[in-house]
Amino acid sequence: MSQKTERPVLSGQRIKTRKRDEREKYDPTGFRDAVIAGLEKTGGDLEQISKYLHNAGNKLDYRRYGEVLFDILIAGGLLVPGGSISQDGENPCTQCCIFNASEDMESLRNQEQVFINLMRRHKYLEKMFEEEMRKVLVFIKGFTPSERVKLARMTALWIGNGSVPPTVLSVLINEHLIKDGIALDFLIEVFVTFKQEKGMSSLTQALKKGSIEKRLMEFFPLNKRTEEYFKSVFISKDLTDIVKLHEARASQEAKRDLQQLLNDAINDNKSATEIIEDVKEAALKSNISEHEVIGLIWTTVMSLVEWNKKEELVADQALKHLKQHTQLLQAFTTTDRAELALILRVQEFCYDNMNFMKVFSKIILLFYKAEVVSEHSIFKWYKEAHSPKGKMHFLEQMKKFIEWLQNAEEESESEDQGDKVASGE
Repeated sequence: MSQKTERPVLSGQRIKTRKRDEREKYDPTGFRDAVIAGLEKTGGDLEQISKYLHNAGNKLDYRRYGEVLFDILIAGGLLVPGGSISQDGENPCTQCCIFNASEDMESLRNQEQVFINLMRRHKYLEKMFEEEMRKVLVFIKGFTPSERVKLARMTALWIGNGSVPPTVLSVLINEHLIKDGIALDFLIEVFVTFKQEKGMSSLTQALKKGSIEKRLMEFFPLNKRTEEYFKSVFISKDLTDIVKLHEARASQEAKRDLQQLLNDAINDNKSATEIIEDVKEAALKSNISEHEVIGLIWTTVMSLVEWNKKEELVADQALKHLKQHTQLLQAFTTTDRAELALILRVQEFCYDNMNFMKVFSKIILLFYKAEVVSEHSIFKWYKEAHSPKGKMHFLEQMKKFIEWLQNAEEESESEDQGDKVASGE
């Protein structure tokens, strides 16, 4: 059997590479020089700049040098770590940029339009712009105060028009920006501008969307992270709603902590007296009112049980479970408002859990007998303060109980009147 002979190969043979597989050397400086040369020909006219950028996209590699392009349009040249401009080359920077623009909002809105037009024409630049902003915001310490103001105002405009998400602000939570108050000053300028342009409601929505409202205190220097200073800073800038947002967030966290404390205490089989003391101390510390506490207690107590799915059995299960916690419930229904809040919570729970629809009146009767709620609060709920959820069903269910309470009240008044007559009063 003949063996296949190998063909001779010339030494030094070169493998030919297809032209499309060849990759040009990365040359941001060359790209910068080309862009700056084009911008300088516009004479700083923003309409001409937009036209130039539109046409240059057909010749220059925006996909590869997108962030370099944004460096130039924002700072006038190639940004290097620390926030300074690279001075390599004969003409390293241009005046056709945001940092050289006027600080007034009309001028900055015109600058905004340049970016809108650019990214509308080259959609792939949108993602690059977000990455660019995450980089540029880290460099703000290297910018002048005036440049920081312009960038902050532009950032507000970009967040407002959706060019960048509000999450980019989180990069400001950086030790070297926080300790000197630079991050906080920048953030406040963004907020003030955003409020002026879009309104307070849109600002709070943006902060929630970007989860910035959870971290507001982190923008403050460590030695100034107090509630008093926080309030003074934002109120002085007419940003009172930011304070309200922060307080609401803090209140939610405090309520979650209180609910967890309560859940752990019950699971650890602490006595009702111990639990009451712990809850009162935590509520006082976090300034949680009694009518809010009773709602948290109800929610926690009802979450401890896996309820029977059979309607005829769940009533006995619920009443047996609630009897164990009447002392705890009674300790936090010392006001009419707290009593009414509890009744409403019971109504909404029974409405949301269909197996409990027929149990509502039995729970209220249990609470009445255990002196958790008073007849005054029950009457008020029945006449005017009930929830619209299942309204007709629950009012009808309570009708006999209400009649019984009214008759008992009339008999009591009659007995009192008889006592007075007998005593000669």
